[in-house]
Amino acid sequence: MMRIAPRLMIGLLAAAVTAATAAPADAAPPVRNVVLVHGAFADGSGWNAVAQILERDGYNVTIVQQPETSLEDDVAATNRVLDMQDGPTVLVGHSYGGVIVTEAGNNAHVSALVYVAAFQPDTGESLASLGASMPPASTAVTPTADGFLFIAAPAFRADFAADLAAGVADRMSRSQVPLSVRAATAKVATPAWKRKPSYAVIATQDRSLNPELQRKMYKRSGTIATEIAASHAVYISQPAAVAAVVEKAATRVEWRRE
Repeated sequence: MMRIAPRLMIGLLAAAVTAATAAPADAAPPVRNVVLVHGAFADGSGWNAVAQILERDGYNVTIVQQPETSLEDDVAATNRVLDMQDGPTVLVGHSYGGVIVTEAGNNAHVSALVYVAAFQPDTGESLASLGASMPPASTAVTPTADGFLFIAAPAFRADFAADLAAGVADRMSRSQVPLSVRAATAKVATPAWKRKPSYAVIATQDRSLNPELQRKMYKRSGTIATEIAASHAVYISQPAAVAAVVEKAATRVEWRRE
């Protein structure tokens, strides 16, 4: 049997350690897929400007058009899209979409989460319970006779999209997707943010989701948050700033779990 001199053995061990620690390229494949999930009272078209920026920067972007009939249906619609991705994916949710991505983020394709002026529930929490804990400025959410919620048209621009042109806000009001009470009160079972990197945008002029609640949720989860002076429709009024946060999540810049 060949005997190896002690000095040679030490040198081989040192080389092995160096090689093991100097090969990060295989550990985390680049993230080129982004899936965008809209929130209550809106549809996926609001993501168009963000999607165009991301696509220009080389990302493959898909927008979910979930029905908002129940959290179960909406998570299923999101998983359907996630299952079609060909690699690691950043999953982004706005408003109620944050509840959806908190559950759907457990999908194996999801590498990171982004909350854009979005609810980020813990186990056993819902959109309704979080909203009641720190109510927003808006009081215009109105129920329908068949168990859905919408924003009364006269208040839509002021409460949802104050920094958008009047005509744009009016069209959004007329095409809003009502949220079912069933979805609003559904409790989250397994929050994906507890084991995956999370980033967020706080809309500091938000009247639909209390900015202080946004700060509280993201602080408790160790989420990396960026504050933007914008309304609840920050993803429409400030698409470049929102896209920058999504791209940060794709590269996992500055992420840490506190």
